[in-house]
Amino acid sequence: MDTVVASFGSTESTALVEAVPAAIGDDIHALVRDLFPICRSLAGDGLRESLQVLRRRIDLTVHEVPTGTQVFDWVIPKEWKIRDAYIRNAAGERVVDFRVNNLHVMNYSVPVRANMDLAALRGHIFTLPDQPDVIPYRKSYFEEGWGFCMAHRALMALPDGRYDVVIDSSHDDGSLSYGEYLHRGDSESEVLLSSHICHPSLANDNCSGPALLAILAAQLAQRRTRYSYRFLWAPGTLGAIAWLARNQARVDRIRHGLVVACVGDGGGPTYKRSRRGDALVDRAAAHVLRHAAATSSVLPFSPVGYDERQYGSPGFNLPVGLFQRSLFGTFPEYHTSADDLDFVRPEHLASSYRMICGILDVLEQDHRPVSLVRHGEPMLSRHGLFARATQGGAGAPSNLTLLWTLNLADGTHSLLDIAERADLSFAAIASAARSLRDHGLLAPVATERDLPDAEASRS
Repeated sequence: MDTVVASFGSTESTALVEAVPAAIGDDIHALVRDLFPICRSLAGDGLRESLQVLRRRIDLTVHEVPTGTQVFDWVIPKEWKIRDAYIRNAAGERVVDFRVNNLHVMNYSVPVRANMDLAALRGHIFTLPDQPDVIPYRKSYFEEGWGFCMAHRALMALPDGRYDVVIDSSHDDGSLSYGEYLHRGDSESEVLLSSHICHPSLANDNCSGPALLAILAAQLAQRRTRYSYRFLWAPGTLGAIAWLARNQARVDRIRHGLVVACVGDGGGPTYKRSRRGDALVDRAAAHVLRHAAATSSVLPFSPVGYDERQYGSPGFNLPVGLFQRSLFGTFPEYHTSADDLDFVRPEHLASSYRMICGILDVLEQDHRPVSLVRHGEPMLSRHGLFARATQGGAGAPSNLTLLWTLNLADGTHSLLDIAERADLSFAAIASAARSLRDHGLLAPVATERDLPDAEASRS
């Protein structure tokens, strides 16, 4: 059998998972705390301020798409500026106050100054009767309207009477902002890592993903990698669409991708497959999650969710899946004031970070190896690789991992193929392959599948 032996730069280096700092969860949570108070929206100063907070950790580039710009079937709207909003009773007390919690005003509300009775005002107040002590999050990006959000119990306690209603806001020509960072690897082929950053004070839904990706980008910036990594922080839906419209000629470089959101709670983990369903990133995520947590779930693609549905729209069909802890819309804290800094925990952020690194390790290190001892298995003890009986004998995990790797290293199976067939973790198989290469028993085979730049994009 003729083979071509190649060296894949990052397959020789320390895995990302092995290099995760001990305090990574605390580091991500600190950045979540910095982002949390900012009143973000689809376009405006809150979004820019949030991107500047991220720039303290990674030197991202901020792009501006002017109001009125056509991006496929959408048009970039005006910016929303909010200075103050409140409902004040006859005694002059603010019973609802934007300055206390920015969820109290419906995002993108038009300006209002009025005095009205409670019956009329109720038509503009949103609550959650089944969660009477939390404030819901509401928005009205593309339809003119105004409203307030408050705890249902607080609304029920309001006496009849007249109230001053003020929303000091404006909609002005400006631009939609998004942040981008490119880490250049050995190949021009890219892994896209994307998170939405457009909602106000929602720690898990809107702050955890952007914070985790900023810390990950900073870590990757210090490493040599096989792939290039493109990070994107953009307002949901329209931000991804604007980026795609501006980069349509270059998206064929994207070989794999993840949308990252809701990564700070203790649920899941959950992965939603890309539109393709069988992309390498789908296999990698399913494999890593299965070995990481008994409670993990892998869901099929659907056109409802976050920006994976934009990257997976028919004209692009990019292999981009969605990584979360609890699935969006399924946990009671979702889009409410209960999604606060106490709901997001450093240990869960750290766990999410390690799982994402595990997925990237599969993408970075997967290749088709070939055994250099083709007839019969090699004598592991002669090469100093056999775990003695006191360590578990012939059936010891380390021996079993080596034997599986050698047996399937025929130039047609990738490391992920071997891990799935052996029901062992990719990390274990990749470690075994490195050890076997170090001892002259294994080599990677260069094939069209293994070389990122030779991979053909699918439409």
